[in-house]
Amino acid sequence: MVLSKTINSGSDDSLHSTFASRYVRTVLPRFKIAETSIPKEAAYQIINDELMLDGNPRLNLASFVTTWMEPECDKLIMASINKNYVDMDEYPVTTELQNRCVNMIAHLFNAPLGDSETAVGVGTVGSSEAIMLAGLAFKRRWQNKMRAAGKPCDKPNIVTGANVQVCWEKFARYFEVELKEVKLSEGYYVMDPEKAVEMVDENTICVAAILGSTLNGEFEDVKRLNDLLVEKNAETGWDTPIHVDAASGGFIAPFLYPELEWDFRLPLVKSINVSGHKYGLVYAGIGWVIWRNKEDLPDELIFHINYLGADQPTFTLNFSKGSSQIIAQYYQLIRLGFEGYKNIMENCQENAMVLKEGLEKTERFNIVSKDCGVPLVAFSLKDHSQHNEFEISDMLRRFGWIVPAYTMPPDAQHITVLRVVIREDFSRTLAERLVNDIVKVLHELDTLPAKVNAKITVSEENGVANSTTEMEVQRKITDAWRKFVADKKKTNGVC
Repeated sequence: MVLSKTINSGSDDSLHSTFASRYVRTVLPRFKIAETSIPKEAAYQIINDELMLDGNPRLNLASFVTTWMEPECDKLIMASINKNYVDMDEYPVTTELQNRCVNMIAHLFNAPLGDSETAVGVGTVGSSEAIMLAGLAFKRRWQNKMRAAGKPCDKPNIVTGANVQVCWEKFARYFEVELKEVKLSEGYYVMDPEKAVEMVDENTICVAAILGSTLNGEFEDVKRLNDLLVEKNAETGWDTPIHVDAASGGFIAPFLYPELEWDFRLPLVKSINVSGHKYGLVYAGIGWVIWRNKEDLPDELIFHINYLGADQPTFTLNFSKGSSQIIAQYYQLIRLGFEGYKNIMENCQENAMVLKEGLEKTERFNIVSKDCGVPLVAFSLKDHSQHNEFEISDMLRRFGWIVPAYTMPPDAQHITVLRVVIREDFSRTLAERLVNDIVKVLHELDTLPAKVNAKITVSEENGVANSTTEMEVQRKITDAWRKFVADKKKTNGVC
């Protein structure tokens, strides 16, 4: 959930719509419910007009989330949009489809299941909820173990890399678990297994490994982590487990890198989360968490309710939610099969290589991402003396592209990168067009005043003293750059 805030548009607190005036002339308040109703046509037009200013989801290269599905799946989604997933007694078929998805994914992740054994897992609204549930299971198992041994259980910790997604920080803060982060270094932007194991102590509830870093798409070495932890557990008598955050890579590794050992083939991996709405190829709102076996999910965390018609076990952070995304996930699993997913992931990987090679030909960028990992391209400027990645990101929006620029976490925060996520709907043609637009942006930025020259100019014109802080100087440089752009725009009027 994003905390609510309003945008000061500089106008009054009313909504106005040109085309809706055909149906109604009443002015609507922005932040209060109107006293009277309006025609459905007017409500639709008012909202539709505002949504026109949103970005194009297909050109949002910042997001891992699926933005396109087949029309047949869209029909299934709309047909089930009024079904409450949690009402299992009323919608038993939907429940059955969820159970099938859990078992399919568990087998994909090589869970050690017998012929008639059912997988242990649950559908969630995304990997954030899945990670919360997995973390709670680890915390409770650790607490039970420490209490049985007569030891204190009030200071649990979890070991991760500094490259983890913010949901891990949320889990640590919300559920009072210390987050011990392995710092990054220039050129190595994932968790170092050796350093991670060194940070493990008796109060560590688990070590979290990332299969597909948000920052550069790289897979962490889960097998190396497992082997080191096996040794440490044998030396200490502990049984510190591993959770794999496969939000991005869980639907990639099985198809592109089947020999890579990262899943339940490793004995210390006790749970795995994956985002169905990323490379599971479903619209936003579906994630999965799978446990190795029943013993890894404490019974006391599972609630049983019967006020919806029958005894229903539930382990979620929320209660009611739609069924559409679960049905959509089942559609993709049976529609594509192993072959279909493999073809799509290979195509994404090939398009990522096209983009990477195009950027390398400009000779202006260092490629930060790895070829083995999530199909994305993360890159940074070789020369920062004139311009930076944030300026490139900002100017690409003029072409419709949303390409994020961001700094790396500690201790690599001095590195800034741009990142392009390659999804199923990002074609080779779009990759080539993006490279051309980046070249145009670079050419235009090269015609702008260099930051060094701007710094000298601003200092001379404004009499900046040597004692002026770097932040103040940078602010003046930015103001000069903006003024230059504004003046340039004035000379480029269109009749």
